[in-house]
Amino acid sequence: MRASPLRIDYVSPLPPVRSGIADYSVDLLPHLAARADVRLIRLPGQPVAEEVAARWPMADATETGADATGPRLPLYQMGNNRYHAAVRELALRLPGVLTLHDVVLHHLLLDITLGEDEFLPYLDRLAHDHGWIGEAAAMVKRWHAYGDAPVFFLPAHRRILLSQRGVLVHSAWAAGIVREGCPEVPVRAIPMGVPLPPAADTPAAIAAGRELRLRLGLPLDAPVLGSFGFQTPIKRTETVIAALAAPGLERVHLLIVGEVAQVLDLEGEARRLGVAERVHIAGFLPYSDFEAAIAATDLCLNLRYPTAGETSASLLRVLAAGRPAVVSDYAQFADLPSTMAIKVPLAPRREDEAAGLADLLRRLLASPDRLRAMGEAAREHVRLHHDPEQSAAAVIAACEEWESLPPPGGEERAVMPPPTSIAWGDLAGEIEVAGAETPWPEGERREIAIRLVNRGFARWLAGYRGPGGMAVVVKLLVGTEDDPYDYLGKTGRWLSLPHDLAPGEEIRLKTELRRPLGPARLHVEPHLFNGGRTSLLGGPSWEREL
Repeated sequence: MRASPLRIDYVSPLPPVRSGIADYSVDLLPHLAARADVRLIRLPGQPVAEEVAARWPMADATETGADATGPRLPLYQMGNNRYHAAVRELALRLPGVLTLHDVVLHHLLLDITLGEDEFLPYLDRLAHDHGWIGEAAAMVKRWHAYGDAPVFFLPAHRRILLSQRGVLVHSAWAAGIVREGCPEVPVRAIPMGVPLPPAADTPAAIAAGRELRLRLGLPLDAPVLGSFGFQTPIKRTETVIAALAAPGLERVHLLIVGEVAQVLDLEGEARRLGVAERVHIAGFLPYSDFEAAIAATDLCLNLRYPTAGETSASLLRVLAAGRPAVVSDYAQFADLPSTMAIKVPLAPRREDEAAGLADLLRRLLASPDRLRAMGEAAREHVRLHHDPEQSAAAVIAACEEWESLPPPGGEERAVMPPPTSIAWGDLAGEIEVAGAETPWPEGERREIAIRLVNRGFARWLAGYRGPGGMAVVVKLLVGTEDDPYDYLGKTGRWLSLPHDLAPGEEIRLKTELRRPLGPARLHVEPHLFNGGRTSLLGGPSWEREL
């Protein structure tokens, strides 16, 4: 039993910042304060609502981690947008316990580096967390190649996680990702606390939902789907709009609540597909209207691919109100029971994903009893597993367990396995050939010994690996300058590498050849299966006139 309460400095964006993590904090703080001495940290350049500042003690960011009576444990709330830049800087300097709301932090890194026309800090930080892979990805970004794949594949979180005493996440899937990438860091999955609001089917909620439908131009007698939260391409909202155009869903409307990223043109997409009159974009709504919007819907959609690993607070609020959901069959959604959240498969093409979603929507909307049962199960799930009091207790237990632990340390750069010959474009090496010394009489059979050294950065793959695998091609060519040399197929040899060859390693191969009649040339060069001559990639080759 502790002699005194745990002393916490709570570091997070706070209302009125338009952030789901700010709303999460307001829900969690009363329950944390009932178990610990909690002080809020005012982040530079961010406002704090008067009612929040009046309720809890506050300190400037420069005072984080200590006060006049001694040390305090920083409890960081880490998200993947610019609002968390100051949280990141504090967490890198002062070890604490970090709640990782988004497994991927690459978008934040992009925003605070390339978003400010600072390339070298981006290169350095990405290389620190991901070694040569991060460096290569950063160089691509330098030339404005803003593909999504490296952003989601490289989470850019290693240094900040290794700087902490422990890490909290909100799903078993996220905990697995952290353990895989940073096994030295203590990590624990805890439930995200969500207060249980009045159910969406109470008379007051129904009336508020009807009023909102009328205000936004939604019919009272039509099925309404809801998509809640900040709308980005990964939320698959365009897929939902495409599903509305499918046969059998002609009466279904879509209500979109939340800011829309500038890269999306949802209104234009709806017009293109002929469903504009059934797509209603409400934008950001205050919390009272947000609850009414949930009550105004029959079914919530929360698709996501790719994912930054976040547990959606907006989805949990919908479930808490007693509305069922359709989610992507992917990643963190695996934690949600099928009794309340139906999973729609991903598909290579948006058209196929939209067709699968449309088929699912037709079946669900035709079964109001099933939707009602799913909504009841959803509300019960949140009540049992996402109670803010239980969540706060789990946070405090982890903080008490980890407060004295030293951080693993994240100053050393990540060491990644070298790339391989299947993809790397520089295959420098050395080749030596013995046994082909002249004179070599016509018709004489000799043993040729080949020494091959990998002097490049990539690992050369063995021949049996297929594409990208390597073989040394030994060719005898016959002819004269007036009669161009031709490949003499019967005396050619493909000597596959029997095992991978790491940078700096060498291998020795042997073969027998008979010297043909007339002028001839011996050519020895590594080739890639499905890739051609390595000399085109800086690789070695050897030739001799016989």
